[in-house]
Amino acid sequence: MNSTLFLTGFGIYVCFLIWLGWFVSRNQKSGEDFLLGGRGLPLFLVLGTTVATMVGTGSSMGAVGFGYANGWAGALYGIGGALGILLLALWFAPVRKLNFMTMSEELAYYVGANRVVKNVVGVLIFIASIGWLGAHILGGGMYLAWIADIDLNVAKVIIAAAFTIYVVIGGYTAVVWTDTIQAIILFVGFILMAVMSVQYIGGLDNLYAAMDPAATSFLAIEKLGVVPAVSLAVVIGVGVLATPSFRQRIYSGKDVSTIRRSFVMSGVLYLFFSIIPAIIGMAAHAIDPSLENPNFSFPYVAATVLPVGVGMIVLIAGLSATMSSASSDAIAGVSILLRDVYVMFTGRMPNKESMLNYSRLALIVVIGFALLFALTSNDIIGYITKMISTVMSGMFVCGMLGRFWKRYNWQGAIATLIGASCASFTVMLSPTLTTYWGNPVIPSVLVATLAGVVVSLLTPANTVTPEQAQAMLDAERAQMELSDTSGSTIKSSPVTE
Repeated sequence: MNSTLFLTGFGIYVCFLIWLGWFVSRNQKSGEDFLLGGRGLPLFLVLGTTVATMVGTGSSMGAVGFGYANGWAGALYGIGGALGILLLALWFAPVRKLNFMTMSEELAYYVGANRVVKNVVGVLIFIASIGWLGAHILGGGMYLAWIADIDLNVAKVIIAAAFTIYVVIGGYTAVVWTDTIQAIILFVGFILMAVMSVQYIGGLDNLYAAMDPAATSFLAIEKLGVVPAVSLAVVIGVGVLATPSFRQRIYSGKDVSTIRRSFVMSGVLYLFFSIIPAIIGMAAHAIDPSLENPNFSFPYVAATVLPVGVGMIVLIAGLSATMSSASSDAIAGVSILLRDVYVMFTGRMPNKESMLNYSRLALIVVIGFALLFALTSNDIIGYITKMISTVMSGMFVCGMLGRFWKRYNWQGAIATLIGASCASFTVMLSPTLTTYWGNPVIPSVLVATLAGVVVSLLTPANTVTPEQAQAMLDAERAQMELSDTSGSTIKSSPVTE
């Protein structure tokens, strides 16, 4: 495809997103409006933004590229993501009733609103948000560089700048509206690509003939091995259950019923969708088995098998998918920065009058950090799986034990976080363990769970009731409503230490 034509079309599309962001957010008046869409998102917007994020960088770049190299194993990404979002609907949608603003509030609530846990988790989630955001900038940059034939680092900067503008203008409301539009285009585009690519190579027989026979076995288990295959699905599922941007959808939804229905619908759609990236990846392998980088399989097929006009729309939608995923994680990162990290260092919440401007400034800072990370890596799947295993598996276990085990305490939560990271690093530093497990997520989750349970049983039980914990967090959050520009210092309560 002509690079000038594509860049022109992409520029027009970004201008449309900027206008849309301004239009849908004209009545924003507070930081909560900016970061959570006023906590009143309806079903179709929660559904649209969830689908767009799931069919984002991981599917358009990672899963299709994995399917190129490993056949039906490309479906594992979608299967893991679908199971993750369905379990999120079942287990965590009810926390909407507690009016949390960030995931660190939620995890601290489970252990008596403990300040240490809240601060540690806040820092970890901030790092995780930047990590996810960096992965999306990386994926979008690789995508744009390949299509437009420009320098990879320049492409990463263009992607970061493009979504920064419309998110800074419109906040979370802009994110969910642009996500919903992108989700519709992407879903149709992916299915169209899968059908036309199989027709292009002459049918499924030719699709299978071009692949290693082991890659065409059930989920390519004969090629990957059972444990690495399960591990890949688990790491994606854990990522969904512990990703701050998905929790953001819970906190911003209209009510528990709206969130649960939208997540179930998203999960079912994504489960059926999971085979599509694998088909596109295998078709790309059949068309050209010598692609220099499998991550370019999606744009390669779109540019090769689709008519020019349709191909450009799908390519732009695919690129916008990485931006939609990025924008969601950027908002989650800003929420953590202002709600938790800011409080950690200043001892007070930003006041209501300053919150909106602080949010916009913080967005630029968060995206800037993520761009720096993205400039140092070019491997999407490796980037994502290592980050989830090291940073997020501990938060997943904290959420699970805190939600379902009343004996869990703040000491156990800290042990959980440390155990997860130690196990992850141990596996990553051992070639033998890495080969056996595929990625560190399963041992990381197991060690984190064991450490959390043992330490909780060996230390005093939490004496703060859920009602007391919620009252503490509500009191902190209420600081934003104060009109005093100097803010009020948040004092520690004896029961939080």
